[in-house]
Amino acid sequence: MEIPIRIDFHGGEPTEALQRFIRDQVDGLTHFYERLLACHVKVSVPGKHQRKGGLYHIGVRIALPNGREVNVATTPGKDKRHSDVLFAISDAFRRAKRQLQDEVRQMRSEVKVHESRPVGKIASFDRNTGYGFIEAPDGHEVYFHRNSIVAGRPLLLRKGMRVSFSEEIGEKGPQASSVTPLGKHALR
Repeated sequence: MEIPIRIDFHGGEPTEALQRFIRDQVDGLTHFYERLLACHVKVSVPGKHQRKGGLYHIGVRIALPNGREVNVATTPGKDKRHSDVLFAISDAFRRAKRQLQDEVRQMRSEVKVHESRPVGKIASFDRNTGYGFIEAPDGHEVYFHRNSIVAGRPLLLRKGMRVSFSEEIGEKGPQASSVTPLGKHALR
């Protein structure tokens, strides 16, 4: 599918070869992801007031489905390689491809979303045996052992202390695989 490509040059006139190079870069992105809606490329040519060897600034804006966009604006800093227009354009499109990959993963729901751990409170803890129970937010109790306490200082645990935990199903019911005390009385 042919996508609309707009190329703007600020401070100079583009050659046909340079425009073709930019179109080839955009085609490379469409081979990676076919559903690009539009692409706008800005090339800022070093001004005549700059010393010889000025640096090119490149901007790439790609429109994607669902109102998503990829925006890259190169700021070459002191990277002298940006005095070569082909390098500057290639560098901007490398960055655009990395951002496009991230956007495509999100659109395809391939980005892992970490669920927050539930927060409960210590219902009981026996220092002698090293085990206790956490009251989960919905009221059920979750077994834990002192070995599952993150930063391991079980002697500081008190009934009613808030903790976050990871729940698993054990041989005898729900158990916490890791317990992290919360608040100002958390383990240090």
